[in-house]
Parts: sequence; C-alpha cells; structure tokens
Amino acid sequence: MRLIIFFIYFLLLNCAAFSQTASELASENIIPNPGFEKYSSTPIGWFYKGKHYTDVMKYWSSATSASPDVFGPKVRVPSHWTAKGFGDQKAHRGESMSGITVYGCTEGKPHCREYIQIQLREPLVINQKYYAEFWVSHLPRSLKVNGIGMYFSPEKLNINTDGPINLRPQVSTAEVISAPDHRWVKISGRFKATTEAEYLVIGNFSADSLTNTRSPGAASLNYGYYYIDDVLLKKENPILEVPIKENDLCCITVEEGKVFQLRNIYFDHDKAEFLPRSYAELNKLLKLMKENPSMIIEVKGHTDSVGEDDYNVYLSRKRAKAVVGYLNENGIDKSRTRYAGYGDSNPIANNSNTKGRQLNRRVEFLVIKK
Repeated sequence: MRLIIFFIYFLLLNCAAFSQTASELASENIIPNPGFEKYSSTPIGWFYKGKHYTDVMKYWSSATSASPDVFGPKVRVPSHWTAKGFGDQKAHRGESMSGITVYGCTEGKPHCREYIQIQLREPLVINQKYYAEFWVSHLPRSLKVNGIGMYFSPEKLNINTDGPINLRPQVSTAEVISAPDHRWVKISGRFKATTEAEYLVIGNFSADSLTNTRSPGAASLNYGYYYIDDVLLKKENPILEVPIKENDLCCITVEEGKVFQLRNIYFDHDKAEFLPRSYAELNKLLKLMKENPSMIIEVKGHTDSVGEDDYNVYLSRKRAKAVVGYLNENGIDKSRTRYAGYGDSNPIANNSNTKGRQLNRRVEFLVIKK
C-alpha cells in the first residue's frame, strides 16, 4: 500500500512539474523588444524613410519604404510636427514607443500607410493557439479609424510602397479606436496558427475605402495616426511541441570532414550581433559540442556578392567569430573551436537574385575531429 501511495505521489509531482513548465511556456512573450525601449543607434531627429526607422529601432524594421516613427527621451520632433500634437503622448510603459500613419491615401498624404515588423523569437507552431495584444493611443487631432491589426508573415516584408498592403491580419479591431485624453487602448485577440510564420507586422491592412473613420472634432487632420506600445504574443495551453526538421542539428550524425549549416542564425544588417531568433540554434550547437566532448570544429562565415571583397571577408569572419565566442562563453574550450571568413568566395546559389543572395549569407561548421 505504501508503495502505491508513493507511486501516486510521484506521478502528482511530475504532473505538477509538467504543468508548471507548460504554464511558463505559455507566459513567455515571443516578441523581442516589445516596448521599443532598446535602440540600435541614438535617435536624434525625425524619420523620412523606412530605412531610418530600421536603423534606429532594435530588432524592429519598416515593412515598406514608408517611415514609422520612434518617440523617446532623445528624439527631437520638428516644431511643425509638434504644432500638430506629435510627441505629446507618454509611453504606455517605460519611455519609448513607435508611431504609424494608418489612413489618408485618398487625401494625398505621403506615407499614408506605415507598418512596423519584427522577427519572432521562434516561428509559430501550426495548430498552436496564441494570444496576441498591443496597446495604441490616438494622435488627438488625427482621424480615428478601425482595422489596425497584426499580421503574421512567413517571411520578412520589404515592399517598395508607402501605401496599403493588402493582407489579412490574424488579429484586428472592427470598431473605430477611440482613445481620448491621451489614454491607451488594448487591441487583442486569439488565433490558431496555420503557418510557421516568422514575422509579425502591425498596421492597417485595408484601403481607405474599406476603413471606417471618425473625426475628432474641429481642426482635425485629414489622416489617421496612432502610437504603438507593449506588444505581446504568447502560447496558450495546451502547448504543442515544436516540430523537428530533418536537417535539425539535434538529428545529425557527426562525421569528420563533413560541413553542416547553421540554418537559423540571424544577424543585424551589416553587423555581427545576433538577433534573438538565433539563440535556439546556437544552443543546439552548444549541446552538440557538450555531447561530443572530443569534437573540434571550424565555424565558417559566408556572405553574398554585394559589397567589396575585402569587407565581405571581414564581415563573414567577424560573424563566424561571434558564433565561436558564444560557444566559448558557455563552457566550450577555445582549443575545440576555430573560425574563418570566406566572404562571397563559396556561393551555394545564384547571387543575381534576392533568394540566391539570402542562401549565400550563411554560417556553417566543419567537423575537424569527431
């Protein structure tokens, strides 16, 4: 009897531990830099191109050529925009936030649609249920609109337009969003993933003719503008396992002289700094090295053919060094790791198109000793 009671107690403990793990997984935010508090460089002025937003805001980027805005303690808003009320709003939490134009194409406003996007910490799991939310606040003199939402994309968007993107968001609001007196309003929703989406895009995905508007009153502007802050995406129970691909590092057979590609290593543009999505792959390599304590590897960095040859070799070497640095910092002895940069000298695809260049920008490792 005591043995049976102990066995039941053991099962309960394990169930409790499993439930705690599932709960923890469900509570994790899959959005990096959700409150726009981290910067890649100091914002010192206003933005006129999508590239400006992308260069300044860490991990976030403009999905089009239009220019989303950053608001924070070091941002200087030009006087002719402060006269319209820009910059008066305080962040929902912290000190920083983003801002986007969501309506105004029929009135001829340049950059009448702006979209912000970010790579998720991990891709969506098909059939997994998710809860998503973000907070918005209305620029008081601008038009109030509906339709602002979240679209989860399989790939990063880079569309040369400053107008609407015709996509169907998984989460959006049908009601006109009214946030009086600089208040913040939550937009939220639940959905089941149907694709292994990698990116989140926020904006209004409807044409002006399909967007409902409401005037804020006298002296209103002829476009809609909202501040964005505190973006959240998390799994809901039951938590589904992430499918393991055939070429996943956990499934490879280590062989001397064989080269393996690190398929999910991402860097900031033109830098050797890892994007958050990279750490899952880095930890798989770390685990592989620990499970094979005599293994010695050379990490090999590669670029596409854009840019000067010498610089490409330098950048590829720097990125390979970053991978080795991560391994060394986490317990792998330096004697077991080497690195080299090959620039664009070993392409695996055609550099004349975007897809080929993307494939050529890669990091691999050669097994020198098993």
